[in-house]
Amino acid sequence: MTPASHPSVPVSPEEAERCVRTLRRELAAWASAPESAVSVVRSPYRFCPLGAHVDHQLGEVTGLALDRALLMAFIARDDALMVVRSRQFPHTAEIPLDRPPQPRTGDWADYARGAAYALQTRLALRRGLTALVDGYCNAGGLSSSAAAGVAYLLALETVNDAPMPPVENIELDRVIENEYIGLDNGILDQSVILLSRAGHLTYLDCQSGQSRLVPLGAGGDVSMVVLFSGLRAPLSGTDYNLRVQECRQAAAHLLQAAHLPVPARPFLRAVPLDVFARYGHTLPAQLKRRAAHFFGEVTRVRQGTELWATGDLEGFGRLVSESGLSSIENYECGNRYLRSAYEVLCGCPGVYGSRFSGGGFRGCCVALVRPGCEPEVAREALSRYLRAHADMVGRAEAYFCRSGEGAGFLS
Repeated sequence: MTPASHPSVPVSPEEAERCVRTLRRELAAWASAPESAVSVVRSPYRFCPLGAHVDHQLGEVTGLALDRALLMAFIARDDALMVVRSRQFPHTAEIPLDRPPQPRTGDWADYARGAAYALQTRLALRRGLTALVDGYCNAGGLSSSAAAGVAYLLALETVNDAPMPPVENIELDRVIENEYIGLDNGILDQSVILLSRAGHLTYLDCQSGQSRLVPLGAGGDVSMVVLFSGLRAPLSGTDYNLRVQECRQAAAHLLQAAHLPVPARPFLRAVPLDVFARYGHTLPAQLKRRAAHFFGEVTRVRQGTELWATGDLEGFGRLVSESGLSSIENYECGNRYLRSAYEVLCGCPGVYGSRFSGGGFRGCCVALVRPGCEPEVAREALSRYLRAHADMVGRAEAYFCRSGEGAGFLS
């Protein structure tokens, strides 16, 4: 059962190396197995610098995998049972793989149940696994849910001798999110997690599914500072799905105004830009703002991809901050905590640009930062944030990272 269809990737940062050793040792002791029987999958967190909130409208997006990741150690079992523990959450989940899918319970293990549900639509899962999961950094807002879903998929496929290419796992993770969890999102998160490479911007067309890796232009170098707000509410309990519906309502209105066919599930990607220019004024104010954000992001993604390729991080960063402002003013997401985090980071010397990450209703704000400035930006941003939000002391934090490799198995 060799995970040959996915790359072996370096462990980074150094903290992860300690976590891998600990995971191997703890899982081997728990399962009464030798450490040599333990495999480890690394599923990175991700940041979307441009293309915010448009993947569910089949827009164009960009993403970076981070060198911070969810790690999962696992051992194949001889029965069809999936037994999973997390180092961050209580209780052990036991998921039978030879029976109808278990219902959601609203806990951390729903993504393991969702992975079983998604794979059961494709193949018979005859072998299970025993797994220990560690999200070793505070990843709220960096798509830890998709990282978990991808990790469970890769591990289950491996123990069942059924490795699948990234395009298949992108679709399977969509099944987890849309059909099992009930979140009406697109394919941005899992695509970036599966397809990215360090030092490259991943461009993705969510309509065609086509992607390409864009290397950072000559002489360019960038780090990231993550300012975690302290807010952890899952997206399924926020206005995320409402925003998706508002975008679809805007698409239907614009297509009707232009006397164009309106599909059963309209998307703003089906609306030509000139139609928005001609008929945008006929939209209700709220829907006009949603459409304005979508079409603004389309332009920013296309411009930003070119700027990244030339190494113009000043110009790229300005677009990232414009995206953040549009998320506040047009998409109307965020709250006083996230808006404060955005303002704090944008005001720090050495920051190229910043925007929300995590749907804009909880999670974090991420800044693109000139290398060498990371410690100072992290300290200053957290200090200023906590002065404004003393209730988040002990919950908020700031740390820095860089772009990293896509999901794969550690040797």
